[in-house]
Amino acid sequence: MRTVTLHTATTNLQNLIADTLSNQEETVIVTDTGSVVMIDQQNWNGILETLKLLKDEKSLKALLEGHKERSVKGKSKGKSVEEVFTYV
Repeated sequence: MRTVTLHTATTNLQNLIADTLSNQEETVIVTDTGSVVMIDQQNWNGILETLKLLKDEKSLKALLEGHKERSVKGKSKGKSVEEVFTYV
């Protein structure tokens, strides 16, 4: 994770964005009143999908069962998308 000041970010924004995209690493921009994080859009989409999965009880239960089964047997039989995901 890279941390830069607001001044550095505003004077070098194009390169900062290019570096964030090419390195697939977050960039923290620090100001006097707080900080923000710049992240690649695909990484952000993955984070959002993970949060949705963890919020859904059925999906979370399937995820935990799969981990438990793999730790005991070494391999999971797998579940269909319909069995795992419940979209609200």
